[in-house]
Amino acid sequence: MRNAWSGHTFPHPSGRRRWMKDAASMDPDRPVQYILEHHRGLGPIFEIVVFGQKFVFVTDAELAAELNDESRFVKANSPALDGLRGIAGDGLFTAYNEEPNWQLAHDLLVPAFTKQAMQRYHPVMAETLDELFAVWDDGDGRIDVSSDMTRLTLETIGRTGFSTPFGSFTTSEVHPFVSAMVTALTLGRRKGVIAALPAARLLERRLDRKHADQLDYVRTFLDDIVAGRRRTGSEGSDDLLGIMLDQAHPETGERLSDENIRYQILTFLVAGHETTSGALSFAFYYLVRHPDVLAKAQAETDAILGDDPDATPSYEQVARFRYLRKVLDESLRLWPTAPGYARTPRETTLLGGRWTMTPGDWALVFLPLVQRDPKVWGEDAEAFDPERPRPRLAATAKPFGTGERACIGRQFAVHEATMALARILHRYDIAGDPSYALRIDERLTLMPEGMEITLTRRTPSVRTVGALPADTPVDR
Repeated sequence: MRNAWSGHTFPHPSGRRRWMKDAASMDPDRPVQYILEHHRGLGPIFEIVVFGQKFVFVTDAELAAELNDESRFVKANSPALDGLRGIAGDGLFTAYNEEPNWQLAHDLLVPAFTKQAMQRYHPVMAETLDELFAVWDDGDGRIDVSSDMTRLTLETIGRTGFSTPFGSFTTSEVHPFVSAMVTALTLGRRKGVIAALPAARLLERRLDRKHADQLDYVRTFLDDIVAGRRRTGSEGSDDLLGIMLDQAHPETGERLSDENIRYQILTFLVAGHETTSGALSFAFYYLVRHPDVLAKAQAETDAILGDDPDATPSYEQVARFRYLRKVLDESLRLWPTAPGYARTPRETTLLGGRWTMTPGDWALVFLPLVQRDPKVWGEDAEAFDPERPRPRLAATAKPFGTGERACIGRQFAVHEATMALARILHRYDIAGDPSYALRIDERLTLMPEGMEITLTRRTPSVRTVGALPADTPVDR
């Protein structure tokens, strides 16, 4: 059996069958939510076996902290990530640790996320927000949050990373790349689920044929971006694409192939907009349900940005929105948009002092439960509280992954999301539908579904400073 764990058998759902094992105990369309609803009581570590594939889940913060130890453990590719390699290849997210293109791309792209680089991206982020505001101001005030946050973040990463606008604000239609990319993500997750089934390769080929047009569109779209930049030469060469096309490794002189550049573009388009739009959407979900938090958040924006509703924070000011950052962090604690990652040992070791792991064995750090562990976060761990104390094991809150394979663009995502949240709350009052019950769309990432809010232009007031948390910096 794959992922054998030296024969260890962990707690598992009841009703295990001889051939299917625990297949009937999972919902392939919403696995994360199903585990939260039905399997969270199985223990700090449990297994779900689907035919021949063993999935081991860790939900305990102490065990997660151990797995995060880079001296003992490294990233493993889960079946879902392996399923995505058909379209994402050896990109930064899906590459195996030993594949040379991971280290090459990582070394080349680190300079793209320095402070100097972020200062170049900042005005583009601000201009993109201005275009979204123009669309909102011409509308009826009611918006689909996830859809509009996706438009915003896709447009931002397209322009900053690849000098490629998607025209997100010129039409009400979703760009065809978005729907094709969502298909690719969902397909990757489904391939991960069926990988252990009898005749899995036949089923995978059928899925590929069914979605061939959309997958071909993704490849062609990305190849056209690369070809277009090669025709125009060095224009925009300080963006991600320019670095990948024009830069060689400073020590080895190696360069990325055009095929691998395609994989990296897809990686950044996915990671650069899916996770950020999800984080913003979950933040809005909690803000409209907690008026006291919303009031403090708007008080912070007014104190820092003043009484001009159109004010744009400088690059340096974004880091001063400490309460807004807490809102984002708490939203990602409860609903990490990338809900987990897999870890495998560098050499044979004991996890938790009792379970033998050998290289090739892997465990999924299941963040929606690790980040709600009541031993760390208290008995009210399910509650949304941006001012919640962050104890020692709060370091196991890892919505951007862990170790050397953690998200290289974390700083980009946090800066973009913080500025977007600040400007939106400074400019608009927001209200949600009290009858809305959270629904989550699961591909490889998590995203609220069908959530609408109403926007009303507001007049900022610097008189609300008294509502701020004590650690908020105030411009006088």
